[in-house]
Amino acid sequence: MFGRVRAWSRRHEKPAATLRVLPLAALCAILAIPYASMQPPVGSTSTHLSVAGYLALSAALLLPLLWRDRPIASFAVVSLVSFGQWVLQVAPLPANLAVLVALWAVAYRCSFRWALAACLVAELGVFLALVNWDTPTFGMFFSGSIFVVTIWLTGLYANTRRRYLEGLEERAERAERERDQQARMAAAAERARIARELHDVVAHNVSVMVVQADGAGYALDTDPEQARLAVKAISKTGRAALAEMRRLVGVLREDEATTIDYTPQPGLGQLEELVRGSAVPARLEVAGFPRDLPEGQQLAVYRIVQEALTNALKHGGPGVRAVVEIDYSGPELVVRVTDDGRGAAAPRSPDGHGLIGMRERVGMYGGAISAAPRQSGGFEVLARLPMVNAA
Repeated sequence: MFGRVRAWSRRHEKPAATLRVLPLAALCAILAIPYASMQPPVGSTSTHLSVAGYLALSAALLLPLLWRDRPIASFAVVSLVSFGQWVLQVAPLPANLAVLVALWAVAYRCSFRWALAACLVAELGVFLALVNWDTPTFGMFFSGSIFVVTIWLTGLYANTRRRYLEGLEERAERAERERDQQARMAAAAERARIARELHDVVAHNVSVMVVQADGAGYALDTDPEQARLAVKAISKTGRAALAEMRRLVGVLREDEATTIDYTPQPGLGQLEELVRGSAVPARLEVAGFPRDLPEGQQLAVYRIVQEALTNALKHGGPGVRAVVEIDYSGPELVVRVTDDGRGAAAPRSPDGHGLIGMRERVGMYGGAISAAPRQSGGFEVLARLPMVNAA
């Protein structure tokens, strides 16, 4: 129940402040009537007010407490009214407790400097109130000071707790924003990975299909059997590309988010099949003993070789041949794909993303890659990746 009341008061700060002041105002108004009916002692210098005067003075002391968003101004007004009351020698009223309420508000909402100044002003008020007393003593001043300091320390503690809770809420909100940001970054990275996969798969298979289609067109009149074999290769390559695209695009569909794909990712074990089935005549050379590398790193090597063979097919010219070299002998895995095509004379596609994708894949594992024409002719793609044993 108290938690609900506290939550409501935090959502409706000004109405809650008014409701907290109303009981004190009602009590002070009720007590002001007996004060007006009491006659001052004979020889007393205290000023006696009517019921309306006491009610007006109580209102002047209590109304500033409604300025919850301006605690310093509220305390200043209440203190000035109390000082004027002391100058006019009006006896203390229950409404003078507003000074302590305003003191607590300053300690709760303001900096320590303002809270200390308000505490000193309240202590001055205790001293001035005891000056008009018949026989003031140090014990009376000490008792009043203890009461004032207790209220002041309570406000400071509440201020510290409020700042601590606000800090916790801020850290929780920051952690939630960082978590959402990490989730968005992970989703973006996953989509970028899928986009690279799509590019590698589609570019390679479509390039093979284009070459086979061109060969079938040339052989259609002179060698129908060769044209028929080329058309079959086009059909096989197209089906493989569609199956791979369906697998990758299915990951992006929200309605299939629970579908688990058990198809293994290609790796170093499939390199020989990739080289043998490439439309570019190529051979695979392996140096050193193969290592058990993580699946992600194996996939990166596979895609780099696939993209390099695709580029050789697209830019190398007719009769191009390629060599794929995998070297395990050093501290790094070296992947080199060279061809004997046109090299620097080959036209470059301005909107190609193959080299960008290869750099991203190598960068994920702290490696480096270069792709440039060779001085002896042809083109070379050279990638170096630190070898990390699979967990």
